[in-house]
Order: sequence, then C-alpha cells, then structure tokens
Amino acid sequence: MASSGSTRYDSATRQLTKAVARTGAGARSAVGAVAVVAALFGAVPPVSAAWLTPLLLVHAVWTGLYMRVFFRKELLPYWLVASDVAIIVALGLAQRHLVATETLVTGSSWVHGLVTMTIVMAGVTWRPAIAVPIGLLLAGAFAAGVRLASSEHDVYGPLGIHLVQLLAIVLLMTLLRRSAASADTFLRESARTEISLMVERLRREDELHQVGSIHETSLHTLTMVGLGTYDQPSATLRDQVATDLAALEKLRDQPHADSAPIALDALLDEVAGRATGLDVRRRLTPETVPGDVAERFARAVTEALANIALHAGVREAELVSARRDGEIVVEVADAGRGFDQDRLPPDRFGVRGSILDTMRSLPNGGARISSGDRGTRVSLWWRP
Repeated sequence: MASSGSTRYDSATRQLTKAVARTGAGARSAVGAVAVVAALFGAVPPVSAAWLTPLLLVHAVWTGLYMRVFFRKELLPYWLVASDVAIIVALGLAQRHLVATETLVTGSSWVHGLVTMTIVMAGVTWRPAIAVPIGLLLAGAFAAGVRLASSEHDVYGPLGIHLVQLLAIVLLMTLLRRSAASADTFLRESARTEISLMVERLRREDELHQVGSIHETSLHTLTMVGLGTYDQPSATLRDQVATDLAALEKLRDQPHADSAPIALDALLDEVAGRATGLDVRRRLTPETVPGDVAERFARAVTEALANIALHAGVREAELVSARRDGEIVVEVADAGRGFDQDRLPPDRFGVRGSILDTMRSLPNGGARISSGDRGTRVSLWWRP
C-alpha cells in the first residue's frame, strides 16, 4: 500500500554498509579477474607453475565468491574478507615464485594490485582497530615478498604507497560511518516527531469533536428555554443542564499533556496506512489510551512494519489490536522469512530500541518477538 507519507526511517548505517559491500565486492571482482589474466600472461621464468597454479586457483575461487556477493547484493561476510587477507598475504610472501623479475622491479605486478585492493577491503569491512593491523600485515607481507625475491629491489616505495592507501581508506570510512550515525540519530528523531504530531492531531480532533458535541447540546437546551418551551420548573430541563455543565467541567479539567487520551485504533490505522511497500490487513478494536501510551504503541508498530518491508521478503502484513484479560494487546505479523534475534547486527536498532525497549520502558507494558520459518509475530501489550 503506497502512501504520500511514511513514518519509517531506514538506517543510514545499514544503507552505507550495503552500498560499500556491493561497491567493494564489484571492485574486488574486477581487480581479481584482471589479476588472473595478468598472472597467466606474465607466467615466464622464474615464475613456477607448481606455485602459481594452486595459489591462482584459490584466488580465482575467492574472486568468484566476491562476484556472487556483488550480483546477489549481499553484505560482505567477514570470513570472506578475512580468508582473502590470508590468501593475499600468501601471494605477497611467495612473489619470487609468482611474478616475473621485470614486473617485480617496476612495482607493477599483479600481486601489487591485489594487495592494494585488499587493504581497501579491510578498511571498508572493519573498524580502524582491526583494519589498521590487517593493512600493516598486508603491506609488510608484500614488502617481505619483494625482499625475499631480491635484496636489491626497493621495498620502501611500495610500502609507503600502501601505508598512504591504508590511512586514506581508514579516514574516509571513519568519516562516512560518523556521518551515517549522525543521520540515523536525525532520522530516528524525525520519525518520533512525526508520530508525536500524529498523536497531537488526533488529540485535537477528539477535543474538537467533544467541544462540538457539547456546543450542540447546550445550544439546543438554551434554544428550548428561549422559545419558552419550559414555562415552569422542569426536572427534565434541570437534568439536561446538569449534564451539560458536567460535560463542560470535564472538558475544562481534561489534561493537555501527554497523558490526554486519544483513540489508539485511529492512530494505528493511520500508521498502517503510511507503511511504504506493504499491504497491511487491519483488525483494530476501538480503544482510548493515554497519549504517551498510544505513541509508544505507534513507534513500535512503525518499526515492526518497516522491518517486514525491508527484511521479510513479503508484501503483506497483519495488524491486530484487542483487549485480552484486562490488557490492550497489539500484534504485527507476517508470513515471510524469519530471523534469529541472537544474531542481529548492531545496526538493527529498530528491533531492540524502537520495539522491545520502547514498550518495556512503559509501566505495565511489554513486548515479545517470535520468529521462525513461518514468519514473525511482534506482540505488544499494556495494562491500564
């Protein structure tokens, strides 16, 4: 169900990770394929076929795995990059058996290009605490391999180039990650603000409805009096005036803070209507709850629907609200692929923060997520 507005923010960190993973996998695939061709064309003495063949075969397999990540638009598995680092370290140390003397002297060997690419991959995959030591290991292995091939070859030039590359990619990724984290903070606050505005608007609509109802009833009573319908004391008139006054006093004393009640079903219906990319079937029982409670429910439901759209692989969801055993229960369910909560990546703030923590921080509130092969069900509850 498309809509003009959306209460969903998508993680900038997650989008950065996806973009970097696909770009890195594509670049690594291209460099790896070129390296295979260059290695085969450059296989002249003293290159050893006994060394080149198995190492090049392993490298080609890993290049194929990177291609798979690129075409399937997957995230980069840590084991893939870590294994690639080990392979490139081995290639760097064994250069005297893999690279012709002429290309080794000029620093234009196919191994040199792979070392550069792997330093970049380490920088985009891990934080500096891990990426820097790995980059130094790769640069050191390449320099050691060149020195093992010949003590006369210059190792300081290539080593300096690799260190500059390492520094550049680490600094770039640090800036990008910080910018993404700042964007996530802004987007989370924007989503919360939008829900707060929805709550406030529904509260105002309810107040206007009450005012209009009281105004109509009071005006009717005054009109009857003005027309002389009651020319003597009337118990009916007295009761009606008392009812009108009581309604006015109740409206006057109604709180205007977050605790002012609003219709939960109306709010959830609007949230479901704004869910981008989903057809949400709704069975909502009319309930009036304090505004802060309604807002917590809305935030949790928003995140649950967004997770379905992004990760479940389906385009349908179900939203149900009901009162059970004195509790107000809201459930969001789908029939898509489930997930393991214990293996959620750190950037999946929504499940922990916008669903579980949001509801559990509410007095008498709670949340539970059950997920498996048949889909995922998010259960939210609050006891008045």
